[in-house]
This record gives sequence, C-alpha cells and structure tokens, in this order.
Amino acid sequence: MMKIFLNALGASCASGVTYLRNVIPQLSTRPGLHTIVAVNPQLRPELENPRSVSFLEMNIPSSPARRFCFEQTVLPKLIWQSGADVLVSTGNIALRWPPVPQILLSGNSLYTSPDFSRDLRQRKDCRLWLDNRIKGFCARKSIELADATVAPSQTFAQELQRLTGKRILCIYHGFDRKVFFGDSTPLPADVREKLDSAQGGLRLLFVSHYNYYRNFETLLRAVPILRKHLAGRNVRLFLTCKLSTAENPGAYRAESAAALVKQLGIEEEVVELGAIPYSQLHHVYRACDIYVSPAYAETFAHPLVEAMASGLPVVASDLQVHREVCGGAALYFRRFSPDELSSQVVHIATSTGLRQELQERGVARSHDFSWADHVDELLRLAAQLAQDHAPYFTEARLTA
Repeated sequence: MMKIFLNALGASCASGVTYLRNVIPQLSTRPGLHTIVAVNPQLRPELENPRSVSFLEMNIPSSPARRFCFEQTVLPKLIWQSGADVLVSTGNIALRWPPVPQILLSGNSLYTSPDFSRDLRQRKDCRLWLDNRIKGFCARKSIELADATVAPSQTFAQELQRLTGKRILCIYHGFDRKVFFGDSTPLPADVREKLDSAQGGLRLLFVSHYNYYRNFETLLRAVPILRKHLAGRNVRLFLTCKLSTAENPGAYRAESAAALVKQLGIEEEVVELGAIPYSQLHHVYRACDIYVSPAYAETFAHPLVEAMASGLPVVASDLQVHREVCGGAALYFRRFSPDELSSQVVHIATSTGLRQELQERGVARSHDFSWADHVDELLRLAAQLAQDHAPYFTEARLTA
C-alpha cells in the first residue's frame, strides 16, 4: 500500500478549501492508497470523512513566522512516524528537511504579480507589501527545495519556471459535477429573495470574498456605465461577500470599496449576498445571467469553470490564465478598464446569438477539467518519486 501525507495546514482561503473538498474524496477511491491529511481543526468540519483517509488535526500558530517554524520542526517527525512514502505540500511552502520525497503545490500568483505590488504601494499598505515580499521569497526557496513543483495552469507554470529556472509541472485543477451540483438544499430565504427581486433585469455575478487582486473597484466602476448603456433595464451585480473588512478573511480592507459604491451612487445595483456555502453556489450561478471576473492576478480561477458548467457566459479580464481556462467561451477586456468591461457585458446582453454560443462553448469547455484526472496525474508523479528515491529513504529508515 502506498501512503501519501498531505500537508493542508496552509489551506484557509476559498481556493485552498475548494481543492481539499474535491481532492480528498478522489484520493479515497484509489485502491492501495492511504492518505494522511494534516489540517487545521477549524477547517475539518467542512471536509468529508471518507475511507482510506485519516485526518491529523493540528492547531497552528496564527503568526506566519511561528507557523513556518512549527511546520518545519514538528511535521517532519509526524511524517516519518506515519510511514508515508511521499509528502504533498500545499500552501506554497515546502519543508526544508522532509523525511520523504516532496511534491510542492504552488498556486499563489501574488508573489510574482507586478500589479499586486503596485496596488499595495498605491494603497500605502506597507505591512501587506512586506508580508508579500517575505512570503514570495519563501515560496521561491520552496520551489528549490521540492523534488517536484506542480502549478494548476500552464501559464503559471511558465511564470514560475522563468522566475526560478526550475522545471515546473502543470496539472490542471478540476471540476466535479456530482460534488458541485449534488446538494439540492435550497438557498436561505433572504438570499433567494435578493436574487428573485432582480428578475427581468440583467443579473451579473462575481464569486469571491473581498481582496485587492480580484479588482473589485474596476467592476464597481463599470456598473454606472452599464446602467447608462442599458437604460430602461435594471442592472444588478451580485457579490458573494460583504464589503466590510470584518466579514472577509485575510488582511484586506474593504472600506474603500464600500465608499466607492456610495460615491458612484450604485447602492441599489450592488447586492452583497455574503458568503454562500460551496454546496449551494450552483443555485446562485443559475439564478444569474453573466459571470464577470475583473481579477488582475490568478493561477487558475475555479469560479470560471463553475460558471461555464452552470451555463453562464463569461466576461473576464485579459489575463493569460483566463484565456487558458476559458478559451473561446468568454469575452475579454483590459483588466483596469471599466469601459471595456461594460462594453463586453452589453455585447452579450444585447445579442441572444452570442449569449447562446458562449453558453454552449462554456459547458463544453468545463468538461475538459476533471478532479479525477488531476488526482491520477498527481499520484503518477508521487509513485515515480517514491520509486526514484526508494533506496535512499529505505536506508534512512533502517538506520534511524
């Protein structure tokens, strides 16, 4: 039997949780495989308890520096004791002295994004800028330490390869229809009421908690332009967050975005749904007309695939990774241009033929992403590393 140790202690944001929620059930179905998952206790209730998977709940320090020291000193012993054959490290940070071969999952484009650094400087957020620089340095060093590094898109893999000079593998993240569409539990009444109140108008959707790199401000500035171009038709932008710092994860301050809503006079058009459970997101997608993503930094963008699978045409910023994921199933705009964003939305809203064409392309494109395929490729890589390093690690165990 092969054993995989999955270090998921760094998984806290939406993309990390989405990854675990989809990958863990897939790992449980593979014969001859046992997976040990190190996870934060706060996250554990959101994950299933499938067979052939055991969870190691660990309280970790809140300070990034202390967490780093904790993982580097405590985890190697636990991995050794577990008898694991391969370590898979999420959260972009690798162990310095792992007792087994290590696969690093690298999925944070903020460490390499000039736009993010520029944004932080303009906001005068020195603390977050310094934090990002330090984490970026650690992430690059982690790539040097890992036996293999995996990125979720070819675009990001090439970016990391240029940055580090090391070969980076691309294994696409996936999409599981049974997981995503499987829960028929209805939305809370207040959320359903907000969605239903916009029937007959143009309903736009953006799925994200508030942060800087998702570029909310460009999207908000596009709303009054849309209102002007679509005079006589109500426009509603639904956000799966609240524009309040206290109601969003991370250190991003949302008050400037909330102030912008008031400044632009779009309080009626911008509807803050708040966080929606992953199992119920499909109801929200299917209640809307167009999905918009103004992000200026991404490594994969799961909501784009979710939107395409839900039959929504997509308008996305001109990131290469967006083009890689959506292909011809989306219209694109310059990432900081609210005029171009609104123009593309109007193009879809006023053309039934284009809307239907993008819907059909999107549904077809979404079938190209599979969590089963992702796990298969990851396990093939793990098996190869275990085989290549077997003599070294076998001798180490015998002499320990």
